[in-house]
Amino acid sequence: MSFFIETLVGGLLAGVMYSLVAIGFVLIYKASGVFNFAQGSLVLCAALTFVTLRERGIDLWLAGLATLVIMVALAIAVERVVLRPLVGQSQITLFMATLGLSYVIEGGAQILMGASVHELDLGIVDVPVEIGPILVSQFDLVAAAAAGVLVVGLSLFFNWTRTGIALRAIADDPQAALSIGIRLQRLWRIVWGVAGFVALVAGLLWGARQGVQFSLTLVVLKALPVLIIGGFTSIAGAIVGGLIVGAGDALAEIYLGPLLGGSVSTWFAYLLAVGFLLVRPAGLFGERAIERV
Repeated sequence: MSFFIETLVGGLLAGVMYSLVAIGFVLIYKASGVFNFAQGSLVLCAALTFVTLRERGIDLWLAGLATLVIMVALAIAVERVVLRPLVGQSQITLFMATLGLSYVIEGGAQILMGASVHELDLGIVDVPVEIGPILVSQFDLVAAAAAGVLVVGLSLFFNWTRTGIALRAIADDPQAALSIGIRLQRLWRIVWGVAGFVALVAGLLWGARQGVQFSLTLVVLKALPVLIIGGFTSIAGAIVGGLIVGAGDALAEIYLGPLLGGSVSTWFAYLLAVGFLLVRPAGLFGERAIERV
């Protein structure tokens, strides 16, 4: 029984890592209805920028602050230069724009900072910590704490600040929000800046976990089941979806993998996502779209 609990807890904590990436998607989609496929490239860019500054002898906290400024500026520039001219276009047009943007960001990062693999050290020792009868990764505990702080902070921001309430109004009905004087472009800059900060946190934790390399952008593929299960418009749903995916992957790998004769963690999350699409297309916490025909 203790082995089952240890596997479950390890999977839940690993799922938080996927949630950190999914939160960036939720922020943009919640405010503008755009599925930002370039979020994975922003995660890579954040990790690569930070580790490059560290390798040049810059202090840990100063490198983090400089990377934050760069990521926020990059996110705002993406909104201003690429997406704002496309306001009013179809969803597929916006999606293709972010898809192309992801390759531009990756190529630019490779030109400026190189394509070699970097080791990122945040000073977090990844050793098992004994909690009762089970062992838990210390790194996973730190990642879970970071995700918890982000969720609480973003929830307070969206629910209790004037800017957050205005963003929710824009998400519900952009035209109505504009008609009552809400400045759409200013708020989009804010939410893209926050998404840049989220990409920084996710990039640092993922880079420390598996090294800073260009395959880091593929983490977005694992964030997709998280979004489908939790819902594209819910920050809390991103966390719950990540927990379900993480726990499902870990348990399936241990108990189904030997029966099926191979690794199942590469596809089990997508099987879960398909199941949720059949039962709850909007996800557990997503808002169902009601359109007049």
